[in-house]
Amino acid sequence: MKIALMDSGTGLLAAAAAMRRLRPDADLVLSSDPDGMPWGPRTPDDVTDRALAVARSAAAHGPDALIVACNTASVHALPALRAELEPQIPVIGTVPAIKPAAAGGGPVAIWATPATTGSPYQRDLIDRFGSGVEVTGVPCPGLADAVQAADEPAIDAAVAAAADLTPRDVRTVVLGCTHYELVAERIRAALQQPGAPALVLHGSAEAVAAQALRRIGAEPAPAAAPTGALSVILSGRPAGLPAEALAYAEGRLLARSRTDLAPGATEPVAAVADETAAAARR
Repeated sequence: MKIALMDSGTGLLAAAAAMRRLRPDADLVLSSDPDGMPWGPRTPDDVTDRALAVARSAAAHGPDALIVACNTASVHALPALRAELEPQIPVIGTVPAIKPAAAGGGPVAIWATPATTGSPYQRDLIDRFGSGVEVTGVPCPGLADAVQAADEPAIDAAVAAAADLTPRDVRTVVLGCTHYELVAERIRAALQQPGAPALVLHGSAEAVAAQALRRIGAEPAPAAAPTGALSVILSGRPAGLPAEALAYAEGRLLARSRTDLAPGATEPVAAVADETAAAARR
């Protein structure tokens, strides 16, 4: 089994790690676009062009399914991706988890990029799935960029700024950008009020990984032998996991899941992970 995932950057790590936990035996292909990111400020046509290029690089590896682990690409490019790749390769998009969040009652906050917050796309999701529930859109300027760069002070500052815009009585938060799932516990810590019920965070990684398996008629097998390999493509170039990915538990999990060399890489990813972790401890 081979599952490909695509995004502009490291936001795909959360869904890739979820897939690795569900199927340790699955080969994973991670295709991203560091040369073209961020995609958020681009026009819809430009996002579609970039997304198609990233998807084609992943499709060349012959995956059984492609997960579009990016909210922006799912909004603008999903029809074009499906038109080109399906039915040979099922394409699974990522949608903010507003429906399950609203089902639990309000009040709900949706953390998203400034371009997404207040957009017709997000408003439509709220109208369809959040009727009768108090929903607040919270723009998070700079947070995705800070997560991409693994810039700790910038992450803390962006999380704190978004927390200041979030109503104090919010009990459920939708993480409306895949990058945010990599810092979910920081977001929880910034929003949790003393003495209040535990804050509920809704991401998309687990759901899209499970949906990808369903689309290809496969079952979760978390106890399977961890034999799955990892291939990394950066703007069409074969590579290893970038150092920024190894700043997150999800990236380190993926690095440990393989022992061979990525195509075109010169060093085992696991060795890079060990070196990066050692540098962090120093």
